[in-house]
Amino acid sequence: MERKKITIRDILKMKGNKKIVAVTSYDYPTTKIVDETGVDIILVGDSLGMVVLGYPSTLQVSMAEMLIHTKAVCNAKPNALVVSDMPFMSYEYSKEKAILNASRFLRIGSDAVKLEGGSEYKEIIKGIVNSGIPVMGHIGLTPQKHKQIGGYRLLGKTYSEAKEILNDALQLEDSGIFSLVIEYTAYEVAKKITEKISIPTICIGSGPYCDGQIMVINDLLGLGDYSPEFAKKYVDLKSVIKEAILNYKTEVESGKFPEKYWGMKNNEDKKKFMEE
Repeated sequence: MERKKITIRDILKMKGNKKIVAVTSYDYPTTKIVDETGVDIILVGDSLGMVVLGYPSTLQVSMAEMLIHTKAVCNAKPNALVVSDMPFMSYEYSKEKAILNASRFLRIGSDAVKLEGGSEYKEIIKGIVNSGIPVMGHIGLTPQKHKQIGGYRLLGKTYSEAKEILNDALQLEDSGIFSLVIEYTAYEVAKKITEKISIPTICIGSGPYCDGQIMVINDLLGLGDYSPEFAKKYVDLKSVIKEAILNYKTEVESGKFPEKYWGMKNNEDKKKFMEE
């Protein structure tokens, strides 16, 4: 049976019924493979800054870069819901700027946008949603604000911090988001939020009690030099790729590759050409 395109309504219906499977992707060939597995959501994450472009953090990622990678993902025509991260300073400045930037992702094929932050962005999110653009929220550890919050650390370990994150979740639900990513919080916080709000929650490093999970594809494939402690490596693809390249290098140096090659069709032409 041919798989149908997943919509926002499909994601909403999954809450309490089916665990949502989400993963990042940043290019055409990877997206083709990812979508064939039947995942529900493909996130074009600004994590590409670190895992693809070699930046020290997500702060250096531009709108232009996010649009290029989103277009590459959308060119694969995935059935999964495509969500694009709004990069640092693409939505903070004003509601009008946020709406304009969000619309650019939908114009090239994305199904929704994701932006980081809590209740302080409630009105901005409302503006985007009221413009007809679906928004996924993102609370807990928000990497774009890692300098402000004191690094990439577990949040919600104290009562006051947990209450603040819960309030953010409630405020964002009220703003009209269709789902909420909860990153690197104490599991009790994510569990409480999942029980309190009516929209799906998607965890990354926040325990098993959310409505779904998301991972950076480079982490699960074992492609990087560093992965966060909450990531799981399902294959050591870095070693597989390295071995393949080393085998190629050995065969070139020894003259074994290429094994196949093609000559001129006409022997007379070949003789004439070679004797000149």
